[in-house]
Amino acid sequence: MDRIVRQLLFTLIVTCLIYKISFAQVLGRQFPEMNTSTADGKVVDLPEDAKGRYTLLGLAFSKKSEDDLNTWMEPVFWKFIDKPEGKIDRLFGNYKYDVNAYFVPMFTGIKTAATKTAKKKALKKMDPRLIPSILFYKGKLKPYKESLDFQQKDIPYFFVLDEHGKIVYATSGRYSDAKMAKVEEVVSGNP
Repeated sequence: MDRIVRQLLFTLIVTCLIYKISFAQVLGRQFPEMNTSTADGKVVDLPEDAKGRYTLLGLAFSKKSEDDLNTWMEPVFWKFIDKPEGKIDRLFGNYKYDVNAYFVPMFTGIKTAATKTAKKKALKKMDPRLIPSILFYKGKLKPYKESLDFQQKDIPYFFVLDEHGKIVYATSGRYSDAKMAKVEEVVSGNP
């Protein structure tokens, strides 16, 4: 039993190190050009249209990864997106963050045919305040898989871009308070 536990622990540590090394390789890189659109058809070219502010991007390219991506939506919405006029941060008396936040389901290969249906579904079922933050990508996966070093298809990948479109932080998987704390640290300029 001890041997099995040690093997599992070793495997977990090696996997974590591989992800850490993998993400370290993308830090400082310019985010690759990605042509996306909102559910209502507005074209958003990343990172160009997001320049000037920090940007949090969540990318998912499988159903399972999309489910994990969705665990981020509510916390990101309340932290970065929901800014009705007149709302102020209780601690500082002003907006704490000026951040773009986008969730990008990626429709690649045979799944590109489902993009139109997914957009219609989003318009019907999603909170209208969240719709501008959902961007749909339709095209090839390989260029992003290579340049962003995606290791697994069943987890979402998250990137924080600086004001110039360079990757300054990367993480993956389901939402956690620790991951959000790191994102907040980076976008506040205190990494």
